[in-house]
Amino acid sequence: MAPASRMPHRDASSRRHEFLELRAELLERLRQFFRQRDFVEVETPLLLDEVIPELHIEPIPVAGRWLQASPELAMKRLLAEGLPAIYQVSRCFRHGEIGRLHNPEFTMVEWYRTGDDLASGMELLGELCVDLLAGADCKTTAVGEFRAAQRTTYADALASHAGVDAHGATPAELAAAARRLRIEPPVDFPEGDCDEWLNLILAKAVEPKLGAAGPEILYEYPATQAALAKTRTNGEGVTVAERFELYLRGVELANGYHELLDAAALRERLETVNRQRTADRRPALPLPEKFLAAHEAGLPDCCGCALGFDRLAMLASGAESIADVMAFTWND
Repeated sequence: MAPASRMPHRDASSRRHEFLELRAELLERLRQFFRQRDFVEVETPLLLDEVIPELHIEPIPVAGRWLQASPELAMKRLLAEGLPAIYQVSRCFRHGEIGRLHNPEFTMVEWYRTGDDLASGMELLGELCVDLLAGADCKTTAVGEFRAAQRTTYADALASHAGVDAHGATPAELAAAARRLRIEPPVDFPEGDCDEWLNLILAKAVEPKLGAAGPEILYEYPATQAALAKTRTNGEGVTVAERFELYLRGVELANGYHELLDAAALRERLETVNRQRTADRRPALPLPEKFLAAHEAGLPDCCGCALGFDRLAMLASGAESIADVMAFTWND
């Protein structure tokens, strides 16, 4: 083969190697960040005999166990045993997710610290993001000068970018908003479900505009989207979820909770998820009894967060896809 024919392959390989070097630098800075704050790095199993039921995530079964979509199950058991501040860089797995921002196997950074509430959890996440992006040799412009993550409520984001009342709109009103925004729902869309409409409008009309000038944290999600987070009444008298998400350049990077502690409430929420899965003609999943037992034993008040490391590396390097910053993808 002529040298000129090999050049594109060499150029692509060289670019991939540069991205992998930056990825390694980011990982080193991340570990330094947590060491400076007295977090303990832990390692937990990738295969467990239980899994957290989730509505939109399909776990991958292997030999009678489950590849974990998040290290949350085991990490919360460690918190219940008395470790006060832990983090993990973990391989995680989700069935069928392939695309610019998805790979069935991916790297997640997850951390928990006891004593943290919603505000301190958001502050820590913002510090981490700015520290990593401003300190590494990043191609992401304008982040170096951005010294704090902007905070925006879910309601304000939906109102300003989509003209939607996130906490008061009916399904019919949300459907009308989607038509106005020229958003077409998929086949078999549950048109009577407010949360599904909100998720669709958020994904199509709001998320692409978030984090345009630097890291932006969305918080005060609807209480019906609390998942494993606590709920509270905000200053406007609306019950909201104590959860938050970080965006940069329209890409969701992280998802955090002021963690729900009530074991009975947690069991009820997981049972609700299973009922929704059954209604969607998907199998219900066994409840994670060891996980629930850790809550019953006394999970301490804490805030936790999960960050998609591949996405962070993609944005930091200026790459177009997470595939560019991974040594190998699912299809390689």
